[in-house]
Amino acid sequence: MSISLVKGQKIDLTKGNSGLNQLVVGLGWDPAETQSKGFFGMKKAKADIDCDASAILLDANDKLTKATNLVCFHNLTSGCGSVKHSGDNLTGEGAGDDEQIHIDLSKVPADVNKVLVVVNIYQAEQRKQDFGMISSAYIRIMNGQNQQELVRFNLTDDYSGMTALITGEIYRNGAEWKFNAIGQGKQAAHIDILARQYS
Repeated sequence: MSISLVKGQKIDLTKGNSGLNQLVVGLGWDPAETQSKGFFGMKKAKADIDCDASAILLDANDKLTKATNLVCFHNLTSGCGSVKHSGDNLTGEGAGDDEQIHIDLSKVPADVNKVLVVVNIYQAEQRKQDFGMISSAYIRIMNGQNQQELVRFNLTDDYSGMTALITGEIYRNGAEWKFNAIGQGKQAAHIDILARQYS
């Protein structure tokens, strides 16, 4: 049974889930509907927004110590092989996850303390787009072996003006792994800009 979290809530993932090593992080969003005046009255439209999910593998000091610890549309697998990206979804159209990140907890190196899951808007500045133009955003964590949803966090805050979104983090707690629902907006028009904040 899936558990719905609120912003700032933390939950154990592996405690009580013996043998849970494979996680799938699903991220979803939809372009918000806007109304504009047309020749025949009001018309509804959706902006063409390309969101990109990424994972940043950080050490115990919240530092990104290797370039290959940034997993995103231009580097789909971490250097250690523990984190893999499903590939870029250009539109966010349709039901279900728009992008997924697969994590093999058994392969995460000892010097990686957390996996930060973030979303950026591609070419946000050029297109004059921000997360106020996105609706129905969520992050969910699934058991990679049976695709059972364990946790879901719906991102319901107003993120107007923000070009990046830190959705949550999967982090070590002793021998266990936990999830923290963060939901924090940031100003970072490209994933590389956001990653530099952790270097």
